[in-house]
Amino acid sequence: MRLHTATVTTLSTLAVLALASCTSSSTPADDPVSSASAPTQQEGKHSPVPELLSSAALSKRLLAESDLGEGYTRKPQQPRPQDDVVVSGCPALEELGGDAAVGDSLDFPRKAKASFTHTGGSDSEVVEELYSDTAAKLSRGVSRIFDAVISCPTYQILVGSTSVDMGTEQMAAPPLGDEQWSQLLTYSVGPQRSVVQQTAIRIANVLVIVSGPPGLVDAHLAQAVDKVQRTR
Repeated sequence: MRLHTATVTTLSTLAVLALASCTSSSTPADDPVSSASAPTQQEGKHSPVPELLSSAALSKRLLAESDLGEGYTRKPQQPRPQDDVVVSGCPALEELGGDAAVGDSLDFPRKAKASFTHTGGSDSEVVEELYSDTAAKLSRGVSRIFDAVISCPTYQILVGSTSVDMGTEQMAAPPLGDEQWSQLLTYSVGPQRSVVQQTAIRIANVLVIVSGPPGLVDAHLAQAVDKVQRTR
């Protein structure tokens, strides 16, 4: 079985390893929450994005091939895997359930997504997701998922008949936006192994998530945040 980075690099498929390449709720919060995964809040440091943005407006703020540089090609969106997801060895994720493991808890109606592959190969792919909702709902939605994952250094998920061993590590996020979360996920299926960094930045009422190999996330995260702030 070959692991493809793009199939595992978004919170939409957080615990799935997007076995599409191998086999095939709104957030109830009205108040801000603090999170061990998001230790700093810097309201007002950057230009605000005060209004809730539509999906069309978010799409205009996504990175494009011209932003990323030579060697990047935008990929068509892949259908979400339909296999049942079962989590074991992580009580916090088990409590959220399989739907949360595949991102239903971040099913905000205002959203946009772009996936890119680099000439470096199938393990050189980067994914950007944008969401818009109230700051409180965005904060809670991301925090509950990141905190649940980070609470378990190792656990397993079963997607259909495929068992995936997971390893997680909390990372320091750069001081961008108003709240930050970052983690390193290691997916193993037999001898195949893939490492994905996921970093989320909240800028007022917009959430930016960039995922992929750590070097690519570090290279393009600030670009993604800047484009959200300056595009109108």
